[in-house]
Amino acid sequence: MLAITIGVGLSLSMASEPGKHPGEKVDLKSLPEAVQQTIKEKAAGGQIVKVLREDDPDGKWNYEVFVKANGKASGFEVDPNGKFVKDHE
Repeated sequence: MLAITIGVGLSLSMASEPGKHPGEKVDLKSLPEAVQQTIKEKAAGGQIVKVLREDDPDGKWNYEVFVKANGKASGFEVDPNGKFVKDHE
């Protein structure tokens, strides 16, 4: 019984840690200004479909942005400081 209680407690505490929700959808307006600016520049007039916070196992994370422009879908990543990281195919 004690092992179950400890296991459940650890599971709940891990679920509440920041960075433990890979693929968590975020609101563009809630992001730092530098991140918003880079996203808007890279989207270049396309429709920003969604922004996800992508967490790495090492504790680092980026924002993955999905854009639709001229009928084509594309994506890219921006780091938490607003620096462009890479395009997605």
